Amino acid sequence: MTTEPSITPASAGVAPTDRIIVEVVDGIAHATLHRPDKLNALDMPMLRALVSTPKRIAADRSVRAVILRGAGDVFCSGLDFGSLPGPTGMARAAFKLPVQKTNLFQQACWAWRELPVPVLAVTEGHCYGGGLQLALAADFRFSAPDCRFSIMEARWGLIPDMTGTVTLRELLPIDVAKRLAMTGEIFDGVRAAELGLVTEVADDPLAAAQGLARQIVERSPDAVAATKKLFNANWSAVSARSALWNEFVAQVKLMTGENHRIARRAGRDRATPVWKPRR
Repeated sequence: MTTEPSITPASAGVAPTDRIIVEVVDGIAHATLHRPDKLNALDMPMLRALVSTPKRIAADRSVRAVILRGAGDVFCSGLDFGSLPGPTGMARAAFKLPVQKTNLFQQACWAWRELPVPVLAVTEGHCYGGGLQLALAADFRFSAPDCRFSIMEARWGLIPDMTGTVTLRELLPIDVAKRLAMTGEIFDGVRAAELGLVTEVADDPLAAAQGLARQIVERSPDAVAATKKLFNANWSAVSARSALWNEFVAQVKLMTGENHRIARRAGRDRATPVWKPRR
């Protein structure tokens, strides 16, 4: 079975056994979790693909945004415990990833946050457990009203350990996050928006995500990448002094770049800027 993700043009055929299918159209990479017969549940091949796919996307500097979704009518139903090794085997597998900051399960989500382009998750059907943590690692979440969400780990006697404790703290008050993580409560997309977990609720969340992605593509890829990196670095647990220094450094880099000069010329000439690839 093929476990490595494939990045293909929209017109190319893709083997149905690939865990993640990526199609790049007009600078937007459409990454689709492709295990619809299992509600896109996370097995080991899927977890490895979630780690490796962002690396391959980042290497393509023509990509300006990523839309992350699930095949069929479901985003992701969480971990597929039936296909995973037991607790000891899972612990061993977690630390086979050669990185210091994260283990395999964490990096499956965190890799999307580290992409130098914005990631827009489209949630439909179920968004449970590890699937919810994957969506939270995206920069934006567009949900169908009837999508079902849950920090499902509570029902397995576990905690959200796939970066959820970091991403949740940026979106929720601590008491709300504790409540959801302790109870495993299931709630719909409308409630998720009220809580602040999703960016927008739409009957066609894919179309809504595509609309925002097209707006982002119109802007300097260097500025978009710097904005994502800067906001992620400054948003929590950093001193004002450090945050302001981070701003200064990022701005100097942008001001000395070609895309800033292109933006200035376009503004002066009232023309549409034609950007250089992301620096």
